[in-house]
Amino acid sequence: MKAQKQHWRKKTYQKVTLETKLLVVDQILNGQISTNFASKKYDVPRTTITYWLRKYSTLVQQNNGMSKDKEIKKLKEKIEELEFQKDFQQDIIADMELITGVDMSKKSLPKTLAKEIELKKKARIKENGSMDVLGYLNKPSTKDSKHNKNNK
Repeated sequence: MKAQKQHWRKKTYQKVTLETKLLVVDQILNGQISTNFASKKYDVPRTTITYWLRKYSTLVQQNNGMSKDKEIKKLKEKIEELEFQKDFQQDIIADMELITGVDMSKKSLPKTLAKEIELKKKARIKENGSMDVLGYLNKPSTKDSKHNKNNK
């Protein structure tokens, strides 16, 4: 008995609308279905679905992506905002330490931040004089400083 030669025909598929392609890709990316299941469900080859996935991901990157310059500008603005917040918080801590006389920053902050706050405190004292517990300025008067210089 001779084996009859079978002619293999390439399977034909119907055209798929853009909406269906996007639906399939969305379901796969969200983990609702697998590529194999989508292939069987929508009667589309797996390689075609893989192609759609690649094409869709690059399309999303192009639409959502911003230019390098815009991204750098946005990051610089964020850095500037965060530095302002840090300076403001350090100013508050320095003022509270001057008012209360308790060095909170040395105990609870990293050394670099504690040093920055210490420098802010010194600058405040230099420009305003020292503060007591009630928040009153103990500013040395010009008479006192002249008097101290003459006694030395």
